Amino acid sequence: MKKKKGKIEKMKKIDKEKKRYFIIVLIRSLLIIFGLLLWEYKATNGSYNPVFTSYPSAIFKDLIVFFSSGELAKHASITLTEVFWGLFLGSLIGITFAIIFGYFSFIGEVLTPIISGFSCIPQLALAPVYVLWFGLGLTSKIFLAGLMVFFNVFSSTYGAIKSMDKGILESANLLGAGHFQTLRTVVIPSCMPWILSGIRGGVSAALVGAIIGEYIGSKGGFGWMITYSTSYFNISRVMSCIVILLFVGLGLNKVLDIMEQKLLVWRTVTSLRMENLKNQD
Repeated sequence: MKKKKGKIEKMKKIDKEKKRYFIIVLIRSLLIIFGLLLWEYKATNGSYNPVFTSYPSAIFKDLIVFFSSGELAKHASITLTEVFWGLFLGSLIGITFAIIFGYFSFIGEVLTPIISGFSCIPQLALAPVYVLWFGLGLTSKIFLAGLMVFFNVFSSTYGAIKSMDKGILESANLLGAGHFQTLRTVVIPSCMPWILSGIRGGVSAALVGAIIGEYIGSKGGFGWMITYSTSYFNISRVMSCIVILLFVGLGLNKVLDIMEQKLLVWRTVTSLRMENLKNQD
C-alpha cells in the first residue's frame, strides 16, 4: 500500500514538473515571437531606419541565400573548427594545470599570480601579436580561443580544488586509495560542478576568441564575414552571422546541460524561496 502511494506521489511530481517545463517553454517562446514581431513591425513601418539593424524577414531571406551559395558551410567550418579546438584544448590544459597546482602547492603559489595577472590583460590587445606569431591560419585563432577558455576553466577548477573538504581526502587516504584513484573517484567528481561551470563560461570565451582573431586577420570565418559585410553596409549578412553564432552557443550549452544531467545526478536544484525549500525537504 505504501509503495503504491509512493508511486502515485512520484507520478504526480513528474506530471507537475512536466507541466512547469511546458509553461516555461511556452512563455519563453511567446516572448521571443513577440520581440521578433515588434522588431519587424517597427522596422517596416518607418519607425526607424532599418539599414542599421535590418529586420527578421530580411535576415531570414539572407540566411537562405547564405546557405544556398555554399558560403555558410565554408565559413562555418572555419569558425567551428577554431571554437571546438580552442574549447577542447583550453579546457584540457586548464583542468590539468589546476590538478598539478593542487597536488604541488608550491608550484601553485609561484605560478597562480602570474596566470591571474596575464588573464587581466585584454586579449583583444594581444590578438594582433598572436596573428603575427602564428599567421593568418587556424593556429592563431585556436590559440586565442584556447587561451581565453583556459583562464575560465583553470580558475574555476583550481578554486574548487582549493576549497575541497580535507576530511574527504583524508578518508580516501585512510581507505588505501592512491593518488590516481583519489583523483578519479574523489577529486574530479567533487569538482565536476565547478569544472562544468568553467567550461560553460569557456563556450562564450571560445566564440569570442575565434571571432576576435578573425576580425584581426583571417582568410575566412564568421568574424571575417562580419567585417567584410560591415564594410559594404550589408547589415542583413552581419545579423545572419550573429544569429548562426547564437545557435552555435545555444547548441554547445545544451550539450553541457545534458552532460550535467548525466554526471551530476546526485545534485539537487535549490531555490532561495522558502516555500520551495520546504518542498525540497
